Amino acid sequence: MNNTFYHENNVCKLKREDFQKTINGKETDLFILANNNGVEVAATNYGGAITAIMVPDKDGQFANIIQGHDNIDSVINSPEPFLSTLIGRYGNRINKGKFLLDDHEYSLTINNGPNSLHGGPTGFHARVWDATQHDKQSLTLRYHSIDGEEGFPGNLNVSVTYTLSDKNELIISYTAATDKKTIINLTHHAFFNLAGLNNPTPSIENNLVTINADFFIPIDENSIPTGEVLKVENTPMDFRTPHTVGSRINEPFEQLTLGAGYDHCYVLNKREASRLTFAAKCIEPISRRTLEVFTTEPGVQLYTANWHSGFSGYHGATFPKRSAICFEAQHFPDTPNRGHFPSAVLNPGETYRQTTIYKFGIEQ
Repeated sequence: MNNTFYHENNVCKLKREDFQKTINGKETDLFILANNNGVEVAATNYGGAITAIMVPDKDGQFANIIQGHDNIDSVINSPEPFLSTLIGRYGNRINKGKFLLDDHEYSLTINNGPNSLHGGPTGFHARVWDATQHDKQSLTLRYHSIDGEEGFPGNLNVSVTYTLSDKNELIISYTAATDKKTIINLTHHAFFNLAGLNNPTPSIENNLVTINADFFIPIDENSIPTGEVLKVENTPMDFRTPHTVGSRINEPFEQLTLGAGYDHCYVLNKREASRLTFAAKCIEPISRRTLEVFTTEPGVQLYTANWHSGFSGYHGATFPKRSAICFEAQHFPDTPNRGHFPSAVLNPGETYRQTTIYKFGIEQ
């Protein structure tokens, strides 16, 4: 493990020794990326969890705008196990944890009502990844997922690189290869609050959001896609023009009731599959911090932390209900059971690739 770029006077005030632990013979650690603008991204190789993103507001004041923890034990035992972690092998839900592949039915671990969620309870978020920090702005995490892990077929080799550019972009680049036909849907479950973490961390309902999507995937009472692809037009799901999150989140609209708020996959407007395109933008009106999302993926899951309980995290910050917003770039939920959704199958000899960019700025 190479981590020669840690420095004690980091802006996020995290300590490397607080993230060092041996788990099943593998070492966890803290890695800090820093660009030439003073922006920092701190991450651990346990689940690829990002524990801090330090960016300035309109007055040049830096704050952490991603929910995380300040020590490895809290990361491991977080009340929200997917708090700002990598997700795999399959992000989002698979109905009843079952799917067919070449007429063989696979059964996954059930961990969300009747469904499999985010790769199961010991998915990629709960694994120690091999880490190499190349320089002060780039970190690569690698993981070998064995055939049958959480029920998924094939030995899968995964590589994820976090790069912090001087344009204040966090670029997440994924690749994967398998020795057996399998399914894959990787994402990062970053929980953002552009106002900055606090006790309590403020609601994101005043955030102004735009999503580049004419359609969304409706869900049933178990948060599984109904199979329909519906227009956002004339519904509270429409973010084609900027709206605050809170302006419609409590409307008596069936989809918002089923999700306890926004927890839906949007079908991104794309002229060409797998092309890197604009997905979403979020503006925090007081700090004027902005987040823009670009991705090669066909969808983005909008989630508004509807089930946060007020638990504690980074430097005593607390995370109440709706104190974070997530833009999880991904394929659609339950795709293996929906033949008309873009395929999530990966064959031997193929390489899975994804790029997602979170770009931070200030609205003038």
